[in-house]
Amino acid sequence: MDINGKKIILTGASSGIGKEVLKELSKYDADIIAVARNVNNIPKFSNRIITYSCDVSNKENIDMLFEYATKTFGKVDIFIANAGFAYCEDIQEADWEHIEKIYLTNVVSPIYSLEKMKVMNEGRKYSVLITCSAVSKVALPGYSLYCSTKAAVHSFGDVYRYEENDKGHLSLVYPIATDTNFFKNAGNKAPVPWPVQSTDKVAKAMVKGILKDKRFIYPSKLFTVLNVLNRFFPFLYHFYALRNSSKFKKWLGAEYQ
Repeated sequence: MDINGKKIILTGASSGIGKEVLKELSKYDADIIAVARNVNNIPKFSNRIITYSCDVSNKENIDMLFEYATKTFGKVDIFIANAGFAYCEDIQEADWEHIEKIYLTNVVSPIYSLEKMKVMNEGRKYSVLITCSAVSKVALPGYSLYCSTKAAVHSFGDVYRYEENDKGHLSLVYPIATDTNFFKNAGNKAPVPWPVQSTDKVAKAMVKGILKDKRFIYPSKLFTVLNVLNRFFPFLYHFYALRNSSKFKKWLGAEYQ
């Protein structure tokens, strides 16, 4: 899809990957609603960017976001569901709200936003990008809830592409660990899995994916190669998980000291 002339909503725009995607999108002739809880952290790369404060884990907030976009733009051509977060933790107690919080943000919100795009764009071409993750396919000890949310998004997208019956296009993005505050926010000095890529590399891959209507976007060539190799040598990801399990347990020991 050509980005020029399009109306775009981008969530998670105040930091990390989202911030870099906003920078890349601002190079095009497009109007953008940049969404985050704290809009003060959203840079104004161009005068075509409108900031919007929103907690995307709340249904009513998503409804109001689309109402605002409709009143402001008249339509939404591209929706980029990038907002998300992780816990790095040792699960020790039953906490419904803890689970619900991450699933509402990482799973329910992007899927509901896709449904909203489908309804509002009946008969029109539109595009939805959801930031999935490499951990949707690779076990990362310490991040069981986060990995499960991304696996849910991956499975949804994998099936939904066979159900598409309109002019919409769904793309899933699979970044590996990225050089942001993501892991720091997940837990105090939480272990960062290897390898690490830059935010600009992910952002450029996402924008390229929009332009080329890619269904699956892999910013890391290494992960693409490993995915293929693991089909023939399934022990690769097993050893990777064991290595990260060791790092996680050392981190837990330091946390409890």
